[in-house]
Amino acid sequence: MPAIAFLSTDHLEDFFVYDELLIPFFNDIGWSVETISWHSQSENWDRFDYVIVRSTWDYQQHAEAFLACLTQIDASSATLLNPLPLIQWNIEKHYLKDLQDKGVPIVRTRWSNAFNNSVIDEAFSHFNCDTVVVKPTLSANADDTFKLSVSNWHEQQQALSDTFNQRDFMIQPFLNSVVEEGEYSLFYFGGKYSHAIKKVPQKGDFRVQEEHGGSLHPVAVDEEQLDIAQKALSAMPCEALYARVDLVRQGSGWAIMELELIEPSLYFNLDEQSPLRFVDALISFHLNRA
Repeated sequence: MPAIAFLSTDHLEDFFVYDELLIPFFNDIGWSVETISWHSQSENWDRFDYVIVRSTWDYQQHAEAFLACLTQIDASSATLLNPLPLIQWNIEKHYLKDLQDKGVPIVRTRWSNAFNNSVIDEAFSHFNCDTVVVKPTLSANADDTFKLSVSNWHEQQQALSDTFNQRDFMIQPFLNSVVEEGEYSLFYFGGKYSHAIKKVPQKGDFRVQEEHGGSLHPVAVDEEQLDIAQKALSAMPCEALYARVDLVRQGSGWAIMELELIEPSLYFNLDEQSPLRFVDALISFHLNRA
């Protein structure tokens, strides 16, 4: 029977992890599951049929080492999921340009690879707004993310310079809809829609992650959201075992905030059928390869 490794990291005490909800379903069909840190230097990946990238929630701090680990797994007899080419495409948020080029609406974005005052000032003018969000193109968990006001952003100038002086970054208008309505996440397993949630930041914050106090709510989504999510999936360079499409309201329509293909939380705790859908997706993948 197949053996699976869930790729994780060493320290998850400060995070909410729900992947263990999958294990009983795999065990019921005779598949074994182990959770292994990607930092492991001695693992024999050949002993697994599948290595599934899951809670590797510090990869952005060690991107080169992380990709080297995935390359090693990909060279083994194990099948890496999501596939290495998809992860390489998704690891920096420049992939959003590809989505936009293919007609997928994304949150309006300006890109830069060198910090200076004019870059920020021009963003306020370009977006015709008084608040922007600045974040690295390679980031996760809202790390090194700044919310800047046109009236006082210079107070954070040194921190911005220290963070982005030699680092690609992106600037987006702050969308009040994130605070007023929330951010929607749609989950797909094997290309099929599974479930959706809405993430709402705690009062006084703009970050929706649980680790930052955000609250989560199961929701139904409309046809427009499903259509945009499907367009984003169709724009990927190859198929994914799992995908999370994050949507926010921009103006009168929906836009992609992120297409998460590396280590998104899939919130199996908020839809009791979702673990089985994930397992079924992997079974279908496995049978199609036989």
